[in-house]
Amino acid sequence: MTKPAPDFTIEQTAIDAGHTLIAGVDEVGRGPLCGPVTAAAVILDPQNIPAGLNDSKKLTAKRREALYDLLLECATVSVAHATVAEIDELNILRASHLAMERAVAGLPKTPDHVLIDGNLIPKGLTLSAQAVIKGDGKSVSIAAASIMAKTVRDRIMVDLAQQYPGYGWEKNAGYPTAVHLESLQKLGVTPHHRRSFKPVYKML
Repeated sequence: MTKPAPDFTIEQTAIDAGHTLIAGVDEVGRGPLCGPVTAAAVILDPQNIPAGLNDSKKLTAKRREALYDLLLECATVSVAHATVAEIDELNILRASHLAMERAVAGLPKTPDHVLIDGNLIPKGLTLSAQAVIKGDGKSVSIAAASIMAKTVRDRIMVDLAQQYPGYGWEKNAGYPTAVHLESLQKLGVTPHHRRSFKPVYKML
């Protein structure tokens, strides 16, 4: 049995309740040992929603790239980050919420309702908001945000991989794969590693 794809139901419920501009928000990069945590906020045009939007993890890189380009053309998009230093200082949950807050603040139009992937609403978000557990599989707006955030973060990790070869970041995006952990032992900790994360902390 295939899982149903995300749709516009949650957004439509918000519209029926009187909201007009609805943004979906998601982040990627909580689990990696290095690199920023990246969030995106996306306001879709209800009349022009690209087909095939889904949780970014369920799409191929090629499909994500194609949808990324489409979304830039037909949706209102903002992408933001929290740095490695902020992750180490605040903790990964607070840093990912900070990235989400920044993504919403970066939208050229202020949404009047925000759909957040997960079970918590960031403390700094003062707008009307709703947490949607596994939202990237339920709401097309959150799915769109997951695609934008993942595409941008993956590109950052490919760039960093060229500056710090050997860790396999262009393939593992900084997640603690066997190759990454082995390289960490051999090559040591880079300035882009999260020092508060256990495998890195243990090495220091």
